[in-house]
Amino acid sequence: MQFLGLVADAATTIQDETQQITKFFSIAHLKSLLNELGNWSVSLVGKIIIAVLIWGIGKKIIRLIDKLVKKMLDRSSLDKGVVNFAVSVLKFVMYAVLVMIVVDKLGFQTTSLLTLFGSAALAIGMSLQGSLSNFAGGILILIFKPFKVGDYIIVGDKEGTVKSIEILYTRLITIDNKVIMLPNGSLSNSSIVNVGAENTRRIDIEIGIGYSSDIPKAKKLLEEVINKENGVLKEKEVLVVVKSLDESCVTLETRAWVNTSDYWNVRFDLLEKYKNIFDENGIEIPFNQLDVHMKQ
Repeated sequence: MQFLGLVADAATTIQDETQQITKFFSIAHLKSLLNELGNWSVSLVGKIIIAVLIWGIGKKIIRLIDKLVKKMLDRSSLDKGVVNFAVSVLKFVMYAVLVMIVVDKLGFQTTSLLTLFGSAALAIGMSLQGSLSNFAGGILILIFKPFKVGDYIIVGDKEGTVKSIEILYTRLITIDNKVIMLPNGSLSNSSIVNVGAENTRRIDIEIGIGYSSDIPKAKKLLEEVINKENGVLKEKEVLVVVKSLDESCVTLETRAWVNTSDYWNVRFDLLEKYKNIFDENGIEIPFNQLDVHMKQ
C-alpha cells in the first residue's frame, strides 16, 4: 500500500510539472512574453534615444557656454593661467552634471552612483595627498600671482623664466634651455625671488683692483664703459663706488640700470669690457697668490 501511495504521489507531481511546462510554452503565454519583451525593448530603445539626444544637445550647450565664459574672462584683467583654470573647472562640472542626467534617463539610480563616486574620490584623495597639495598650491599661485608667465624667478638653487603655470607643476626654462618642473605645493611655501616682476633691473658688478692701482682712474674708466654701453638706461643713475677694502684688493662696484629683458646680455658685455679697458690702461686685477720669501 505504501508503494502504491508513492507511485500515486510521483504521478501527481509529474502531471503538475507537465501542466506548468505546457502552460509556459502555450501560445497565449508566449505571446504575452513577446509582448512584454517588445514593450521593454521599445522602452529601452526610447531611453537610449533620449539619452543620446540629451548627450548631443548637452555637449553643444557646454561648448557654447565654454566659449562665452572664456571670451568674458579674456576681456577681464585676470591672468591667463587663472582663466584657463576657471574654464577647465567649469567644463568639468558641466560634463559631470550632463553625465548624471544621462545616467538618470537610462534608469540607473544616481544616488548609489554618487555614493560610489564619493567613496572612490575619498580613497583616491588619501592616496594622492602630494598631488592634492600641488593642486592647492597651483590654485594659490593662480589667485595671489606671486609671478606670472614670462617672469624670471629664483627659488632656492633653481632659477629660470616661467614658461607655464599648470595645475600641479610650474614649468621653468633656464638660460641654457633646460626645463625645470617645480611642484606647486612646495613652490607656494617657498621664498620666491621674482626678478622679472618689474620692467627695469639694476646690474651690480664687483671688480677688484690692486692696492697700488690708481682708484680715481679706475673709476673713471668704468664710468666711460658704462656710458658707452647701449643697453644701459641713461636716464637712470650710474654709480661707481669703492665697496670694500679686502685682503688682496680694493673692491669697486658699478651700478647701472637696464631693461629686465636686456639684463644678462648687458652684464656679460660689461664684464668683458671692464677686463679689456683695465688691461689697456695698466690697472691690475689681482688674483689669489702666495708670496714665498727665502731667508739666506
